Amino acid sequence: MNSTDDNFEELEIEYAVRPNKSAIKRESAALEALGEELIALPKDRLNGLDLSDELLAAVKLAQSIASHHGASKRQRKFITKLLREMDVSPILEQLERHSNLSARAVHQLHLVERWRDRLLKGGDQELNTLMAEYPDAERQKLRQLIRDAHKEHENEASPRSARLLFKYLRDLLSDGTNEEFSSDDSGE
Repeated sequence: MNSTDDNFEELEIEYAVRPNKSAIKRESAALEALGEELIALPKDRLNGLDLSDELLAAVKLAQSIASHHGASKRQRKFITKLLREMDVSPILEQLERHSNLSARAVHQLHLVERWRDRLLKGGDQELNTLMAEYPDAERQKLRQLIRDAHKEHENEASPRSARLLFKYLRDLLSDGTNEEFSSDDSGE
């Protein structure tokens, strides 16, 4: 090798180590988005995350600042700085786990709503289909709830029985793994 080849290898090594500006910008944008996501979380959900005391305090302060003030922007930049100085993968995993639970809860909710609508519209045939899929269901209780829901609908009364039917189906169809789903009593 001659000295020109040595110089070329040194330059090549310098360029390979030099940080990519676009990658730095993407990483910074991702950290800003993570900070925004943390600020948008409800306080009970935020307290459930495993965050450092400093980051938790900074996020809570950002939540209390009105968004149209310059202080809010400074606080958001501070949160991004804190995130840049730490390993954010555990935070991302916790948020991902929560979003997977939420997606599963929505899917389960839609399943229960479809069964309730099928039972209210389909009569005995749909009830038999449900009983075949879920043999633990109480046929008599379901019939009574369906009958009462039809009477309430005819009399234009409050849909109390339809809500009770929803709750019964929710308990019947829930897999027991989703606490979020079982705590939602809306039914409509």
